[in-house]
Amino acid sequence: MLRRLPLGSPRGLRPPPAARSAVTAVPLAHAEVGVRGTRPPLVLLHGIFGNHGNFQTVAKALVRRVGGQPDLVERLISVDISPTSTTLISEFPAYISAMKSVNIPAGLSRSAARQLADNQLSSVVQDPQLRQFLLTNLVEVEGRYIWRVNLDAISHHFADIMSFPVFHKPYPGPALFLGGSKSPYISSRDYPEIQRLFPKADVQFIEGAGHIVHQDKFEEFITAVLNFLSSP
Repeated sequence: MLRRLPLGSPRGLRPPPAARSAVTAVPLAHAEVGVRGTRPPLVLLHGIFGNHGNFQTVAKALVRRVGGQPDLVERLISVDISPTSTTLISEFPAYISAMKSVNIPAGLSRSAARQLADNQLSSVVQDPQLRQFLLTNLVEVEGRYIWRVNLDAISHHFADIMSFPVFHKPYPGPALFLGGSKSPYISSRDYPEIQRLFPKADVQFIEGAGHIVHQDKFEEFITAVLNFLSSP
């Protein structure tokens, strides 16, 4: 079941942001699903601790079901995150500490290593599905099991990662903020900033879903995405 909440009245724009430092582009790991054609692409971007394989099932489902929309890239879907700082509500610092403390002896099979890591994480990361998501980052390198994400860098820059830049100009296109009803990452306190930056935004919640919405309620997630992409 999908629940839609109103955003309320528009808010005024903030003053221009302070000057920002130069940003250097880097190549991104990515995967393409489907055949390139004349239609604009639908781009899926994962979040922290994610990788380009996270949305493979979602991407394949959308390739099968999405019709020929000429303006797919002219709209935005934000899944269970808002344009505000989420540092204070995030439990990821505790997860990072738990991941750093995982100790796996060399020589174990991949399945045994994952099971051992799962057991060691369980006291802190109590949601089994979330543990499985984090464990996608456990890889074997020269006989040793390590985390392929840079936990030290993420920990050091966590406040920056979980914050959101101050923007002056709003996004004029249609936008959907699709959250899980059991997740704290989108709430009514975020509505004014969503309305300011995304004046055509709609906020919807999928009942029973946590932060990893597409995994918790796959069909409901796909339906919400398709409804939004096919809307005028």
